[in-house]
Amino acid sequence: MRTACAFIITLLALAPVASADPPSIRRVGVRGSDNHAEIAIRGSFATPAYAVRTRDEGRVVVIDVAEASLPEGGISAEGLAPLVSRTVASTTARGVRIELDLTRAVRYRARARSGGIFIRLESGEERSAPEAATAESATISSVTIERRNGRDRLVIEMDESLEFRMRRAAGEGARMDIPGARMGARAPRTVRGQDGSLIRSVRLRSEDDRTVVEVDHADGAEGTAIRAGNRIVWMFSPGEGASTRPRSRTIAREDAYDDIDPVVDGVTVETADVAGFVSDVPLQVRAARGGRRYSGRRVDLDFKDADIHNILRLLADVGGVNIVTADDVSGQVTIRMRNVPWDQALDVILQAKGLGMVRRGNLIRVAPLETLEKEREAAIARQKQQEQLAPLETRLVPVSYASATDLSPRVQELLSDRGSVSVDERTNVMIVRDIVDQLDDIEELVRTLDTQTPQVLIEARIVEATSNYERDVGIQWGGDVVMSSANGNPTGLVFPSNVGLAGGNYSSTSNTSGLSPFTQSVQPANYAVNLPAITGDGQGGAIGLSLGSVGGNVNVNVRLSAAESNGTVRIISSPRILTLDNHEAHIAQGTLIPYSQVSAQGVNTAFQEAKLELRVRPHVTADGSVSMHVAITRDEPDFNRTSTRGDPTILKREAETDLLIPDGNTAVIGGIYTRNTGRQVNSVPFFGDIPVLGVLFQRRRVTDARNELLIFLTPRIVNRAEALPQ
Repeated sequence: MRTACAFIITLLALAPVASADPPSIRRVGVRGSDNHAEIAIRGSFATPAYAVRTRDEGRVVVIDVAEASLPEGGISAEGLAPLVSRTVASTTARGVRIELDLTRAVRYRARARSGGIFIRLESGEERSAPEAATAESATISSVTIERRNGRDRLVIEMDESLEFRMRRAAGEGARMDIPGARMGARAPRTVRGQDGSLIRSVRLRSEDDRTVVEVDHADGAEGTAIRAGNRIVWMFSPGEGASTRPRSRTIAREDAYDDIDPVVDGVTVETADVAGFVSDVPLQVRAARGGRRYSGRRVDLDFKDADIHNILRLLADVGGVNIVTADDVSGQVTIRMRNVPWDQALDVILQAKGLGMVRRGNLIRVAPLETLEKEREAAIARQKQQEQLAPLETRLVPVSYASATDLSPRVQELLSDRGSVSVDERTNVMIVRDIVDQLDDIEELVRTLDTQTPQVLIEARIVEATSNYERDVGIQWGGDVVMSSANGNPTGLVFPSNVGLAGGNYSSTSNTSGLSPFTQSVQPANYAVNLPAITGDGQGGAIGLSLGSVGGNVNVNVRLSAAESNGTVRIISSPRILTLDNHEAHIAQGTLIPYSQVSAQGVNTAFQEAKLELRVRPHVTADGSVSMHVAITRDEPDFNRTSTRGDPTILKREAETDLLIPDGNTAVIGGIYTRNTGRQVNSVPFFGDIPVLGVLFQRRRVTDARNELLIFLTPRIVNRAEALPQ
C-alpha cells in the first residue's frame, strides 16, 4: 500500500497539472548598440501574460512570463548588443524568468503581441540615433481627454508619428517624454479632467528638444500608452481598489498575530505602459470581504488513507514552497479532488484535520490549531508585558494651526494605560508622556490633523439686463368754415343767412405749435380730432399743415406727432468675501432711505435699507470641492414708482440655496426673466373703425419691456496646497 502511494505521489509531483501543454519560449533575440538594445522573446503562445521590473538601480531587467516553459537544454540569446552583458533564462514555479545583466542603468518600454514580447532598452546618457533624427520633426496640435466605458483616454494629436518613453518616479504621477516634438501655437498647456474622472489634470511643457506630458491621475489608476498613426493614446483604467476620492490614511495599527496571508513574491511593474499587459500571476491574497482567493496551479488528487506528511510534501513541491510540520501533526487523509488549486487543497486538508498554518514568504509552518492559539495568546501576553516594562518618554508636541485643547481628546484615544497628556495653552503645545511606539503614533496623528484651515474666496456676480421699447403715433386735425355776408358768401337765405362750422376739441393746454409759421399757437385750437403723441423737448417729433382760402372762409389744420424710445441698461454687481471653512461671512453695501411714519407720538422719520448683500457659509470637502449655503440679496429704490407721499418703492431681488461647486468652477445659481408687452389704441368711435381712413381718427401706442437677472457664483480655495495635502 505504501509503495502504491509513493508511486502515485511521484507521478503527481512530475505532472501536477492535468491541462493542455503550457506555452513555451523558443528563442530570445538581442540586437543593439552601447546605448540601446531591443529584446525579442518569441514563443508558442497567443498573447503572453508577462511582467517587467528592474533591479540594481536599473542595471538588471527581469521579465517574468507566466505559465510558460523552456525547451530541453534551455535557450541562449541570439545576436549581440554591447549594452547587454549576459542573458539568463530559468524556470520558476510560476513560469519562466529571463534576466538581462546590463552595462549601465536603462529605461525600458515593453509591448506584446501574438507570439512575442518586445522590449526596448535605452540608457539615460544619450539619445539613440532614431530619436536624434526625429528632432524638431513633429508638432503637437491638440490634447484632449475622452471618457469611454469607465476608462479615460488622453489623446495627443501630432502632424507626424513619433516614439515616446514612459517614466514614473516614486511619489510622482505618470510622465511621458516625446523626443522631437514641440508644442503648437493652439495646443493647450494645461487640460483639466471632468469631475470624478481618472485623469485629474494634464500638464505639458517643453524641455530641450522634447515635450514632457505629466498626468495627475486617481490613486490606483493604471495607464497604457499606444501609438496609433499620428496619435498617441494614453488609456487609464481603474485598478484594484482605485477611487477618485481621497483615501483614508492609516497612522497606527496594532500588531497582528493571526495567520499571515500566503503571498508569493510576485512581479513588480515600474512603468505604466507595462501594467496594462500584466495578467494573472499565481498569487494568494486575502479577498476584500474576508475570504481567500486561490490562484495556484490546479492539481488532481486521489488518495485513500495516505499519510498527511506525504500529502504536504506533494503540495510543497507543486506550489514551490517550503512546509515545516510540528511533531504533533499526524494522521491519514482520504481525498479525491479534480482540477483544484493546490493552495485551496492545502486549506481544505488542514481544516479537515484541525490544523492551521502560519506563512512568512515561501515558508509555511503547519501545527494544530490549539498550538497556534496558545502561541498567539503567549505573544499577546508578551506584548502587554513589554508595554508595562518599556521606559516612558516625554515629548513636547507643538500645534500650529489647530487648538491643542481640541486635539487632546483625540490623543488620549491612542495613549496606553501608562500614558498621559496635558496642554500648555500659552504656547499651544501638548505635553505627552508614554512609551516610544505610542508617541510615534500620536505625533503622526497630530501632524495629520494639524493642517491649515481652508480659506475660501467667494465671488458672486449679479448681472441684470433691461431693455425698453416704446412707440407712440398720434394725429390732430381740424378747421373751420364760415359762410356770412361779411366774408362775401352768404347763404342767400333769410335763415340761416350766416353759417359757421369749426372743430370743437380744444382746451387751454392744447398744443398748436407748428400750425402757423407766424405764431406759436392758434387761439382757440379748433381740433376736430385731438389724439396727439407725447412729444416735447428731446422726445419725438411733429409736423403741422395749415390750408385756407384767401378770404378765410375755409381753414384746415393738420398736426402729425410721433415718439419712439429704445433703451438698454446692464447692471453688474460683484461682491467678494474671504472666509474660513465652516465659518459664516457676509458683506453688504447700500443706502438708507428715510420715510415718514405716523404714530400716536406724532410723525417720526424711519429708514428703510436698500442694499446689496452676500451671506455665505462654505465647507471644503475632502476632494477639493466647496459645499456652501449662500444667500444673495439685491434691493434698490425705484423713484419712478413712489407712494402718495413721494416715498420710493423697493425693488427686491433675492436668492438662497445650497450647492456643491468644484474649486475654481463657476455655477449659475439662479435667474429671473420677465417681459411686459402692451398695445394701446385711442380712437374716435365709429370713425376709428373705418378701414384705411380710420387712421385719421386713431392714436397708437406700443410698449415692450424686458428684464433678465442672472446670479453667478465662483468659490476658490486660496490655500489648497497647504490645507488639503494629498
